[in-house]
Amino acid sequence: MLVFTAMTTLYLIRHGIAAARELHETDEERPLTKEGDRKTRKIAKSLLDLELQFDLILTSPLLRARQTAEILQITGLSSQIEECAALAPDGNIAAWLDWYSNWSPTACNSLALVGHQPDLGHWAEILIWGESRGVLVVKKAGVLGITLPESDILGSSQLFWLTPPKFLLP
Repeated sequence: MLVFTAMTTLYLIRHGIAAARELHETDEERPLTKEGDRKTRKIAKSLLDLELQFDLILTSPLLRARQTAEILQITGLSSQIEECAALAPDGNIAAWLDWYSNWSPTACNSLALVGHQPDLGHWAEILIWGESRGVLVVKKAGVLGITLPESDILGSSQLFWLTPPKFLLP
């Protein structure tokens, strides 16, 4: 059983629209497209208008996710970004849980993870149901919100928000 010190609001945010795979030598180098950048900025502004704030934005090391995290930061949603290898495609939730067990929030007990699908959906399912069922999908630049309890977060966290980007675009 994993035990933590306080309830956390966790936001899983998928990176914005990225360049086509065939245009880049590696998946790691794929940037946001102009449309992906534009939409992500609008969505970040909508999140700020909803008065969201994150103690930290934790991001996948891949370029498109880092760019998405930087847009969230520039918009004013958090002053801090940190890379986390566990958020790369096929990342390991156990590695993130180890990181999380040592994390000390500073103000609002709110954390944003910027990553990739299907991993974000699988991680949400593990946190909510204790297993991956392959049914939750986070659209590009979409947001999924989960409340993590103070202890035993696997299988007992609560989904409170699943928003495709079209509902956050003005």
